[in-house]
Amino acid sequence: MVFSTSSMHGDQRVEYSPKTTTHASVIICAYTQERWNDLQEAVASVQQQTQPPHEIIVVVDHNPTLLTLAQKHLQGVRVLENQEERGLSGARNTGVSIAQGDYIAFLDDDAIASQSWLQSLEEALSSSYVMGVGGAVTPQWMAQEPAWFPEEFYWVVGCTYRGLPLETAPVRNPIGANMCIRREVFETIGGFRSGIGRIGTRPVGCEETEFCIRARQHWPERFFLYEPHANVYHRVPTSRANWYYFWARCYAEGISKAFVARFVGAKDTLSSESVYTLRTLPQGVMRNLGLALRKKRLGHLERVCAIIIGLAVTTFGYLVGRFFSQRNESKPTTRFQPKTANALLASSIDEPDTIP
Repeated sequence: MVFSTSSMHGDQRVEYSPKTTTHASVIICAYTQERWNDLQEAVASVQQQTQPPHEIIVVVDHNPTLLTLAQKHLQGVRVLENQEERGLSGARNTGVSIAQGDYIAFLDDDAIASQSWLQSLEEALSSSYVMGVGGAVTPQWMAQEPAWFPEEFYWVVGCTYRGLPLETAPVRNPIGANMCIRREVFETIGGFRSGIGRIGTRPVGCEETEFCIRARQHWPERFFLYEPHANVYHRVPTSRANWYYFWARCYAEGISKAFVARFVGAKDTLSSESVYTLRTLPQGVMRNLGLALRKKRLGHLERVCAIIIGLAVTTFGYLVGRFFSQRNESKPTTRFQPKTANALLASSIDEPDTIP
């Protein structure tokens, strides 16, 4: 498999040759027994790979009941408790700390990997210029997909969205539900930063964005890839297929990006967002307006509204996050000083932990 990286490295072409052995540790993080059946299916999908992993590690995020359940019933799996601060970043870092593979792959506990998932990821990592690779995340709606939900905002439910490459290509960062990163990257720049990753059900994120930007700043000549053939299916419950979750997730994304910008700089943080905002979203608006006129379906007009509202809410969240992140730096003794994206989101949205 060959593709050109001329946009990033002159006329360099990188050739990938298939591997016959596996060097990947797979980490699955879990936090609630409500997803116990999902977790079992996620583990089973990794155990059924055409190219088996070196090991499977399940990290339970500060939930003793789930920890006991997993230790008792998950066979052929290393199960341990998150040894760091509560949250997805700490859980991932705990898994990385004991992983023995040269590559470290991450799969969400509510996702199912296709049988060639790991093989596709490892093949894309055969060039030393590639620090990590992410695959496609296909939504598996538990109920009918809402007619108003635009594909440009599938990232709201943690899935591949319209605007990502259709073929293997460099990207700023992969989607966290489906990614594989060289162990040497963690050994050199450290792990995922706490304070911006998801904690329980609170819909913040961007810890993989900050991590990948930090890696690119350390190795400007290297990059991350998107490999659509490395596919996983991500469950989308009915509780996420509504306007409230859409709004809350967009707002949280804006806040998270603001805190990422504080750590690694606004220019690198918003490099992909500028193309997404100026090209992908206008194209989405025009496409759905055209479909609404031709097919006379209300759903396409609703998607136009969702695109506009989603952009506005995300932008507002970013501005709020920037204001308070800068206030933290300039006035460390102020009474209200949310030091993390999670703290700011908790103070901004009523009952955030009701969002599953």
